Amino acid sequence: MTDHFGSDFMTIVDEDGTEFELEVLSTLEYNGFTYLAVIPAGSEEPLEDIEVSILKSEEDESGEPLLCAIEDEEELESVYSLIMDQLYEEDEE
Repeated sequence: MTDHFGSDFMTIVDEDGTEFELEVLSTLEYNGFTYLAVIPAGSEEPLEDIEVSILKSEEDESGEPLLCAIEDEEELESVYSLIMDQLYEEDEE
């Protein structure tokens, strides 16, 4: 069991140079990739009302990590289900 002492936050930059601060709810290792469930940082809405985004960590040509949206619908559904199960397990503990 992992002890958590608060949320993890990250800042990402899109293609246009716009920065977004995200709160990482959960990470998942699946089929050789790392997936992150994220929400906008500092949101005042209840978690049930916030859209959770799933990002996939891949490497670019230079080996640097790159977060991207999941294009394959079947992959997205599988990862979403696993991450939601993981999040609900953590809530029950």
